[in-house]
Amino acid sequence: MNTKPAALVLSVAALVFAGGCVTKPGPFAPLDTTKFTLENTERFVLLDKPAQNSVTCTGLYERPLADGRLEVVANVKNRESRRIEVQINCVFKDEQGGPTGDETPWQTLILSENSTEAVRFTAMNPLGRKYTVRVRQAR
Repeated sequence: MNTKPAALVLSVAALVFAGGCVTKPGPFAPLDTTKFTLENTERFVLLDKPAQNSVTCTGLYERPLADGRLEVVANVKNRESRRIEVQINCVFKDEQGGPTGDETPWQTLILSENSTEAVRFTAMNPLGRKYTVRVRQAR
């Protein structure tokens, strides 16, 4: 009995099946590298692989202002021993998580080696109750 052709067919079939399952990844969840990282993946999203490797969030703070608008402060930390440049913005959402049309412009954030910077965002209207802080590699 000759098993070489059967093994060859099975090997080719396995390669074709595995090759067809490649998908482009979506937003990356932050990596938790220390026990003091306080990331909330629903509210802090890294949009690309370089950001996932370089940035983490050590704290998210929110408070309502006197006029009903929401203010958010994100502590963004550079995890690398080199200076990096990223872009960051905040999307404010209503109580159910739907869009309110309130999105801050992308701003460039330069982080020194292993440093942490606080970035402040303020909603334009009082409809924003939830939010997502997004970070991507600088373009």
